[in-house]
Amino acid sequence: MKMISVEEAKKIISQSALSKRSEVIELSKAFGLVTSEDIIASVDIPNFAQSSMDGYAFKFKDKDLLLNVVGEMAAGTSQQLTLYDGEAARIFTGAPLPNNSDTVVMQEKIRFENNFLIVDDQDILQGNNVRPKGAEVKKGELAMHKGTHLSAAAIGFLAGIGCSHVKVYAPPKVAIILTGSELQDPGNPLEFGQVYEANSYQLKAVLKQIGINDIETFKANDDPKVLHKVLEKAIDNYDVILLNGGVSVGDYDFVTQVANTCGVEEKFHKISQKPGKPLFFGTKDEKLIFGLPGNPSSSLTCFYEYVLPALENIMGLPSQLKEIKAKATHDYHKNPGLTHFLKAFYNNGNVTPLHAQESFRLHSFAQANCLLVLPEESLGCKVDDEVTVHLLPI
Repeated sequence: MKMISVEEAKKIISQSALSKRSEVIELSKAFGLVTSEDIIASVDIPNFAQSSMDGYAFKFKDKDLLLNVVGEMAAGTSQQLTLYDGEAARIFTGAPLPNNSDTVVMQEKIRFENNFLIVDDQDILQGNNVRPKGAEVKKGELAMHKGTHLSAAAIGFLAGIGCSHVKVYAPPKVAIILTGSELQDPGNPLEFGQVYEANSYQLKAVLKQIGINDIETFKANDDPKVLHKVLEKAIDNYDVILLNGGVSVGDYDFVTQVANTCGVEEKFHKISQKPGKPLFFGTKDEKLIFGLPGNPSSSLTCFYEYVLPALENIMGLPSQLKEIKAKATHDYHKNPGLTHFLKAFYNNGNVTPLHAQESFRLHSFAQANCLLVLPEESLGCKVDDEVTVHLLPI
């Protein structure tokens, strides 16, 4: 299969990552997810007229009278009080208004004469300092639109109107399959020829960042039979599979062949880009299979540029990778033919390409907050050139 452009690859993935599945989950577990249906208020919120501050409740028509204070209303009280002409009640923030009252005067704007309360506020209006019943939302009204991203405030709002569960687009189940006999777990001593495995750590971190927690990591080493067995199991039980390593054309790079024997339909293999040229993408039924390069920097770059948008589509999420324009602070030369994704740092309208752009180098990626994008036909950039930047969701 021929090498395709970055734009072609993204279009192919977007056309394949269409399946959305809904589930009802506890509100406490819904942060960062997206509602998959409209939410209708089941009650008026607040469910009664309440005071918005500490003060005194009274009938507005009595504002110029000497008022007899006949009781008090505290937040959480279950006893109702009824006011008659010439009466007022002490009231506290959040408390229900007494029957027949319609206005609250703040406690700083009153005085007493002979034990009678005088409203000492010439600017007070009827209804001041009162939260009417249903002021937040009325029973039967649309409280939240389908497709709302559940921020902390959105979670708080739903809790405040009595929601304990919410229907959301379900996060996909993700399998990470590591290939490469040279990989060693961090914390263990390195033998000759071994490297510490970093890809599963960084991929799990960014998956959890967007609300995906059902993640399993498998190891297949450099054995096609083992990989075939692991991949078949992953396709049966997971929605998205991230194969790491083994997607190039070396003697031990057999991921694409094994994927084909597992019934994966290859959509593309190789993109005209740097890093991450040998990226593989295929599907089986509605399952998405990505073959990411083994080099950690390439793997993470490909995840941000290709896997992340697919996951966002499945989950109904807004784009996390923000595209902006910025001025380059340094020259950078490249030959035409490949799109370059440079690890870079954006600040106040300027972007700086970082050191160590090699695909195995994560040190500069750890300091990056964006990718500087130089298109295929570009010869690079010079100081003060306007360039495209993809801000990373860090």
